[in-house]
Amino acid sequence: MPLLGSVADDFTGATDLCSMLVRNGMRTVQLIGVPAPGQTVPDADAVVVALKSRTTPAAEAVRDSLAALSWLRDAGCRQFFFKYCSTFDSTDAGNIGPVGDAMMEALGCGFTLACPAFPTNARTVYQGHLFVGSALLNESGMENHPLNPMRDASLVRVLGRQTPYPVGLVPFATVERGAGAIRDAMTALKEQGRHWAVVDAVSDAHLFAIGEAAAKHALITGGSGVALGLPENFRRAGLLPVLADPGALPMVHGATAVVAGSCSRATLQQIGIARQSLPVLQLDPLATPDAAALAAQAIAWAKGLLGAKPVVVAASAAPEQVAALQQKLGREAAGTLIEEALATVAEALVGLGVRRLVVAGGETSGAVVTRLGVQSLRIGAEIDPGVPWTYAEGSGVPLLMALKSGNFGAPDFFSKSFAMLEGAAA
Repeated sequence: MPLLGSVADDFTGATDLCSMLVRNGMRTVQLIGVPAPGQTVPDADAVVVALKSRTTPAAEAVRDSLAALSWLRDAGCRQFFFKYCSTFDSTDAGNIGPVGDAMMEALGCGFTLACPAFPTNARTVYQGHLFVGSALLNESGMENHPLNPMRDASLVRVLGRQTPYPVGLVPFATVERGAGAIRDAMTALKEQGRHWAVVDAVSDAHLFAIGEAAAKHALITGGSGVALGLPENFRRAGLLPVLADPGALPMVHGATAVVAGSCSRATLQQIGIARQSLPVLQLDPLATPDAAALAAQAIAWAKGLLGAKPVVVAASAAPEQVAALQQKLGREAAGTLIEEALATVAEALVGLGVRRLVVAGGETSGAVVTRLGVQSLRIGAEIDPGVPWTYAEGSGVPLLMALKSGNFGAPDFFSKSFAMLEGAAA
């Protein structure tokens, strides 16, 4: 039976968590959507259920998260994790607070920690404030996020607006003193009636200490970084053996492609770098606000290019272009247009022989895996921190996929991802 069960609020975030667990020695499988009753439990040490609940109405996010949690409990998991983005992006109404509250109630635990820090990717929490690099969250570009603009860096305030329960803080000075001090501080906050504790972390050492301090917590919430210390807890308890290669995947050959819908700074830079060596098609949804027509343009363009090099189809755009599209179509319709077009493109590319596919953007990844009928992803080696190759099951053909959070990856991520596969084949 799996040891750790997680519910993630988007697809790339789920993959990010899976990658962290594999890197630290747990065989991990990602399931797409709420598992059906009676669905076979994967042969894995950790199971992560990927939902598309970050931007759905809070009641819907709670319903789906509780259904996934129920399945994971029935599967025999010993500890549970609610995974959200390392930029904590949500709205003042949810969905982090409502989902976390509902999971605490279902598990009967009454307390959990919140820590989105991921120092490797420049996300740190200091005195309860979230930083992206050296910038506060609300000055990092996230204030322009097309779906969840983040205009407050204080996680205590942000979370406090999403939950009726008191939110406390375990500050840097306490975290610096190690797992015992963190554990004592969380116990004190719980005894004071706090249901949540935002925990500071600016280094991986802090994350390992937080993980150790939370070894007996029924529920942990955060970004993938706070999962760093969890596998070692299971090894200390004699429940997890040391594995030679927890991320082994089948070899798959075929054409290669990138589908990008994220509008983050990192993805825009990656597309710019890709133009120097790869064929890139930049879709213009403002000029062609029709999903079928956009997809047809991309499919016709890609047909003659597949095979020689990876092809890149991008609907990513700068904030002012996104704002113009949203003004023209409405925010929800604009997002649906991009997701529908890129899902159609991805489906056609796989039909044309693409067997190694990178998808950039959480919402885009959700749309693509749903369209392809992917039911689960077995997690392989990392390309960059938080982004692994995976083996997709359920699409009907052998398929390797990398689902990239918009903010993740080095500037040369796209070329690096395929070079990694060629190196493995050699």
